[in-house]
Amino acid sequence: MIDFKTIFSIAIRAIRANKMRSILTSLGIIIGVAAVIVMLSIGHGAQVSIQNEMKTMGSNLIIIRSGVATSSGARGGHGSQPTMKASDGDAIQEKISKIRLAAPVLEETTQIVYGNANWSTGVTGTDSRMFEIKEWDLAYGRMFSPADVKNSNKVAILGQTVVNELFGDVDPLGKTIRIKGMPFQVIGVLVARGQSGMGMDQDDVVYIPITTAQKKVMGISFPDQVKFIMLQAVDAESTYTAQEEITQLLRQRHNLGANKEDDFVIRNLTQMMEMMENSTKIMTILLGAIASISLLVGGIGIMNIMLVSVTERTREIGIRMAIGAKAWDIRWQFLMESLVLSLIGGLVGVIIGLVGSQMVSMFTSLSAKVSLLYVLLPFSFAGLVGLFFGFYPAYKASLLNPINALRYE
Repeated sequence: MIDFKTIFSIAIRAIRANKMRSILTSLGIIIGVAAVIVMLSIGHGAQVSIQNEMKTMGSNLIIIRSGVATSSGARGGHGSQPTMKASDGDAIQEKISKIRLAAPVLEETTQIVYGNANWSTGVTGTDSRMFEIKEWDLAYGRMFSPADVKNSNKVAILGQTVVNELFGDVDPLGKTIRIKGMPFQVIGVLVARGQSGMGMDQDDVVYIPITTAQKKVMGISFPDQVKFIMLQAVDAESTYTAQEEITQLLRQRHNLGANKEDDFVIRNLTQMMEMMENSTKIMTILLGAIASISLLVGGIGIMNIMLVSVTERTREIGIRMAIGAKAWDIRWQFLMESLVLSLIGGLVGVIIGLVGSQMVSMFTSLSAKVSLLYVLLPFSFAGLVGLFFGFYPAYKASLLNPINALRYE
C-alpha cells in the first residue's frame, strides 16, 4: 500500500532543499492562475454590468419609434417622421395580450430653474406606466394621477441629481420649479439609481405628464404625438412573438397599404441586451483561454525542472529501490513533488489574482467581479497541469535500473 503521508513529507523536504529553484518553477503557475482569475473577473464584471443595465431599464422591453421622413429625396433618421401617437400605445396594450404595459414618451433637454439655481437636464413627458415598466420607485411623494394626465397638470417628478443641483439640502416636495418659464409643482422624488452601464446619469431627469409635455412644453406638430412608445411584454419570449402582431396593428391604425413601408421602427431591447450578454460571455471565455496558456507554459517549466531533478537524484532513487521501494513509490514521489509545486503556485496565484482584480476595479474604469467558480477553476486546473506535466519525469524515474542508479556519479 502506498504511504501518501510519507511521500508528501519527502516531496516537501525536496522542495525546501531547493527553495529558489522551486520558486522559479512555480512562477509560471503563479502568473497563469493570477492572469486567469483577473481576466475571468473582468469578463464577469462586464456581464454583471449588462445585467444591472437591464434591471434599471426594466425587463422584457420593446421600443417603437416613428419612421423615416423623406423630403426632396433626402431621408432623415429614425424618428424624423412624426407618426407615433400615445393612443397607439393604448391600443397595443388593450388589444395585444402579450403586451403588459405601454408608456408614451416625449423627451427634450432644457433649462430648469428654482430660485437662483438652474440646471440643464432632460425633461421626459410620460405617465405612471413608465415607472412600472422601469421598476423605478419613489423615494417620497406621489406618482402622476389619472387626473394629472387628463387635465395636463403642471406637476413634476425629479431624479436625485436634479434635486441635489437645484435644492441642495432643501426638501423639494411641494416647491415650484420653472420649465421654459412655466411653473411646475414638485410632487415626487425618485429613488437614486446612479450611472447606467453606458456611463449615463440615470438620476439627471425630470418627468412631467405626457399631456402637459404635448400641449404646454414641447410644442408638438400633431395632436397626441409622441417620440416613442415603450412596451413591456409579459415575458422575454413574448418580446419576439408580439412584434408581428404589433406591426399588423400599427399598419392598420396608420392606414398603410400593402405596398407602403412601415412608418415606424420596432426595437427589441431584450434581444439587444441578450446579444450583448452573449458577446460578453464569449469574450470572457476567450480571455480565460488566452490566460490559460500561461498555465500550460508553467506546466512545461515544471516538467523540465522535474527532469533535471530526476537526473540529480539518480543515486537517491537507486538507494530507495535497493531497500525495497516499488516503481509506483518512485512515480508517486515525483508526481507528488510536481503536484505540490503546482498547488503552492496556484495558491499564491489565487492571492495575487484576487488582489489584482481589486486593483483593476479601483484604478481603471473596468469592473472586475470575482466569483468562487473563477477562483476554483484555475486553481484546480493548476493541479491537473502539475499532474500531467509531472507524469513523464515520474515515469522516467520509475524505470531506472537500481544497479545503474547506484553507480551513477
